[in-house]
This record gives sequence, C-alpha cells and structure tokens, in this order.
Amino acid sequence: MDTVGSTNDRFMHTLETNPEYDSLRGLFGWMYSYFRNCPDSLKPCIFYMSLFPRGQSVRRRRVVRRWVAEGYSRDSEDKSAEQNGEKFFSNLLDLSIIQYPPQVVTATSGDRMMISCSVNGFIREYIVSRRMEENLVFELEGSCDITTQRTGRHLIIRESWDRDKIVFETMDFSKLRSLTVFGRWKQFLVSESMKLLRVLDLEDSSGVEDADLGHMLKQLRRLKFLSLRGCGEIQHLPSSLGDLRQLQTLDIRHTSIVKLPGSITKLHKLQYIRAGTSVKAHESSTPCVSVPKLDRRRCQDGVMVPGRINKLTALHTLGVVNISTSGGNSILKELKDLTQLRKLGVSGINRRNSEKFSSAISGHVHLESLSVQLDKDSGIVLPSKTLQSLKLHGPVEKLPVLNIGELSKLTKLDLEMATLTENDIKLVDSLPQLCTLRVKLLQDSRLKFCITDSGSGLELPSYQKVKVLEIASCSSLDVTFGANTMRSLELLNAQCGSGSSVTFSGLENPTELKVVSLEGCCSDELKEEVERQLAQHPKNPVLKVEEAPVST
Repeated sequence: MDTVGSTNDRFMHTLETNPEYDSLRGLFGWMYSYFRNCPDSLKPCIFYMSLFPRGQSVRRRRVVRRWVAEGYSRDSEDKSAEQNGEKFFSNLLDLSIIQYPPQVVTATSGDRMMISCSVNGFIREYIVSRRMEENLVFELEGSCDITTQRTGRHLIIRESWDRDKIVFETMDFSKLRSLTVFGRWKQFLVSESMKLLRVLDLEDSSGVEDADLGHMLKQLRRLKFLSLRGCGEIQHLPSSLGDLRQLQTLDIRHTSIVKLPGSITKLHKLQYIRAGTSVKAHESSTPCVSVPKLDRRRCQDGVMVPGRINKLTALHTLGVVNISTSGGNSILKELKDLTQLRKLGVSGINRRNSEKFSSAISGHVHLESLSVQLDKDSGIVLPSKTLQSLKLHGPVEKLPVLNIGELSKLTKLDLEMATLTENDIKLVDSLPQLCTLRVKLLQDSRLKFCITDSGSGLELPSYQKVKVLEIASCSSLDVTFGANTMRSLELLNAQCGSGSSVTFSGLENPTELKVVSLEGCCSDELKEEVERQLAQHPKNPVLKVEEAPVST
C-alpha cells in the first residue's frame, strides 16, 4: 500500500522517469508540444483547472467568473472580460482539456448546453505535475508537516486536510491571489498577510457563520470574487461588505440570507449578484413534498434589495430579487436604470405589480435570460426580442401571454405551473428555436405532446427542435408523445416527488432519443414500463435511474 500511495502521489513523474514506461515517451513528447503550442493567453486558464478536485464537476460560471477576477480574462475592444472567458472555456473544450458531463446535447445553434464540466483526468495529472515548477498552486491535504516550500498564487484546502493551525501559520501568503476551501471552515484560515487576495471561494464549505464572515471581510479588502454559495448557516451580510470596493462577483445562492445590506450600493464595480434558493422537484418547497433537511429560512424565493440599487450600473447578472416586499415598487422603478442586465431573476410578481415589472424591463435590450416567480392569477408581458432563456414559476393555471414574434430567439423554456393546457402546449410548440423544455406541474395532469390539424384531424410535426425535455411532478402525471413530435429529442429526464407518479406512452416516437433519466421516488412499475418501451426503440436508448436520497 505504501508503494501504491507513493505512485499516486508521483503518478506523472513515475510514468516519465521509470524505464518500465519507456513506451510512453512519445505520448509525453506530444503532450509537451501540445501545451507549448497553446496560445499564451490560454495557458493560465489550463493550469487553473487543476485547482478543482479530480472527478468532481465544476460549474462553468464559477470558473469563468474566477478567471475574470484573477485577470486571466480581460476586456477587449469588442468583448467583455466575461465574454472572453466564455471563449476560453470553449477553447478548453475543443482541446479536450475539460470534458462534457454525461447527458450533454448540442443546441440547434451549435452551442453546447452545459452548466458544469470536469477536467480530463489524465491531463489534470499532467497539469499538476507541471504547475509546481512555477510555484503556481499549493494545496493542503491529509496530515502535513511544516515546510517553507508551500508558497504560490493559489491555495487549495482539501476536505481531507486535518486543519492544523500550526502548519497554516508558518506558510507564506505574500503572493496569494486565491483561496479555495473544500470541507470544514476554520476561522484561522484567513490571515492578515493575505493582502493581495482576489478570490475567496467557500462554495459548499461547512461551518461558515456570520461572525466568520465579518472577520474575513475586515482583512480581505481587495476581493474581486466572493462565493458563499451553499453555506447555509450564514444569515446576514455585514455592512462592511461595502468596503470591498473592487468586488465584481457576489454569490450567496443557497444561504439563509434574505436581505442585502444598504452598503452594497457602494460597490460600483459589482457585475454579478446571485442570491436566493431553488431545489429540485423531489426536494421541492411546494406543499406536496416535505423538506426536513432544509431550514425554512432557506426556502425563500428571493432576497430583499436596498433602495438605490440602480447605482450599480455595471450589473449584468442580478437575482433573485423579491419584488413583493415593502419598497418593491421603488425597486421596479430603479430596475429600469440597470440597462446592462443580461440575466435577471425576480420573485413576487402579482396582479398589482406585473404591469410595472413589464414596463421596467421593456428597455433592456441586452437581456438574454429572465426568471420570474409568479403569484397565483398573475401575468406578464415579455417585450424583449433578445431573450434566449425564460423561466416562469408559480401556481398559475395558464401560461401568461407569450408574444411568439417577440421570442424568436428563445432556446430554453422552464415552466412550473399548476397544469399545462392543450392550448398552452400548442403555444409552446410555436416557439421557433426552442431546444430545451423543462416542465414541472403541481396538479394531476396529462401532457399530450401532439398537435393536430383542426380541419383534417391529422397530426402535425411539433416540437421539432427540442433536444432536452425535463419533466417533474408533484402529483399524478401522464405523458404522451405523438407520432410526429420531438423527433430531435435526445435526453428525457423525469423527476418524481414523494407521493407523485409519472407514466409514459409513445417513447418509441422520438427517433433520436439517447438517454432516459429517472430521478427521485420512481416506482418499479415505471422503470419496467419505460424499459419495455425503450426495448422497442430503434436506437436502444439508455435508461438511467437515480434514487432519491433517504432522509434520516
């Protein structure tokens, strides 16, 4: 076992130097040339990917926003730093340095529908073996001895590290630009000597509390990227947040924070705010499913924002903002001034404020993604011709008015409703570029994806460009595919909550179907029936089953 451990620790060194592996020399020569010929602007991004654990998926947006904060991706004459970062990300995909997760499809426009990625395992080991040559990255894991050699620009604290304070306090942080913590947080992990720190990434770290946050912000005044995503024990942001005048990215998604402090309006360089909480269908906060593991504070729809939020004119991503709270009408007026917004999420839209909300976003010519949580019997008008992604969530019984001519670029539609009527299905079918459709229904329903000609009664081709269909149910749901519907469908995902049920018919009709994925509380009868139908499919799609986690 000692030999195995030593080989794992020096995997690439062993392959390159041990005579037993001389046959691999050509491969390593090719890899050296491969990296050497990469554009200089891309090389830092390649080495950066080794910061994330082996075999773990990482969100695309997290990577890109970190590159922007680090200065690896900068503004150019015709593109923003984030747009250039997205281009770098695509380049790494093309080079196979990062990989698609399972079940990724290609949109009709050629764009890959990807939220997360993973680093190619072999290439990651090669990167790790080279990064130490430049003192770029150092990490703490297991039980570490005191050494003066731990220094660099990026510090990674692995979940396995024993949190030895003495080891930590002997380290040199004078060149440190980023700190990433996996696992347990300890207050001593922030040091006064981290004066140049740009990135503090605590996503999904445990044990981070309000007092810890106040301690951090007093010492890390040069932060450009702050992620507390998934730190559920944090309930408040301190007013000292306003002292982070260089801050560009603030991610507090899936925390217990329900209100942003007034001092946030001092952060004129802030571009990206993500807040609020969302859960999967089988973890839903709707009455049909209990969620004992989620604190009630975390089941809120959005956060309250302070007045004068319109001073943050650099914002291009904002959400989720709760409009139904006191001062909501003032926030809607200020929303008009945030004309650079590309992605917006709001909750609390009702009959009293829906018209004002529609007016507030009418001039947002850059808006590409919109998420709206509707109260019952409310509706909105969507005037933006630039929308590519739309989410409409709420206990409404019919779709709001969709002007199809104004939604000609829409490729993703996410609906959560009481039910979806036959007219709604026809309306959605008329979206010309729709590629991804997500539907969650709260009442007993039938989804019949089949459009017939009113004169002849013959079935018409429908949903011809849809490649991803995700369905969730809180009750009983019957899904039928017509003979001429969803011929391009590649991925079908069904999520079942506790006490709900889903049935399918016509699964042989989507001729390009590759994967059927069942998640949550799916019965044995459903699995057997899906297997029977897929056995009749000409391309033998794969069935994947992911059981819901058992509550304790």
